[in-house]
Amino acid sequence: MATLDMAAKVSRRLVIDASVARSCGGEDATYPTSVNCRDFLQAVLVICHRVVMTPDIREEWDNHQSKFARSWLRSMVAKRKLEALPEIPLDNELWNKVEQFAETDKERADMLKDLRLVEAAIATDKTVISLDENTARKLFRKAAPEIEALKMIVWVNPDKTEEQPIELVA
Repeated sequence: MATLDMAAKVSRRLVIDASVARSCGGEDATYPTSVNCRDFLQAVLVICHRVVMTPDIREEWDNHQSKFARSWLRSMVAKRKLEALPEIPLDNELWNKVEQFAETDKERADMLKDLRLVEAAIATDKTVISLDENTARKLFRKAAPEIEALKMIVWVNPDKTEEQPIELVA
């Protein structure tokens, strides 16, 4: 996986996981994760980046988004900053490599659950925004040396302030 140092500060198409949509709070939120996710989405809204959604990703958002995320997404649509992608054909080679890499059924399930995010990122600007730190991100990082397609993915957790996620989109 690429590091944030490699991320250029230019307009990007971001794949944002529903975990961020579910966790972001409104203006009165005080819980750190809620605040960090909200502030990150606000930064995306005012900067030139776009959000990318396949039908699968949109369905996840529709099922899990907070009130703030729903409003934010409407604003992104109004600003023409939502890029709705058609269904991306499965990359059977990538899916097979990930299935073979996983050491346990749980690891396999965790990685496959978020592989559609990775495929959308590969089809666009190779950036995934997600809170899924201890499962998918950890496992994809571990697999990246062996699976070429994963090496180019930048995985940003808006709740890891030490990674300066807002600066990534600034």
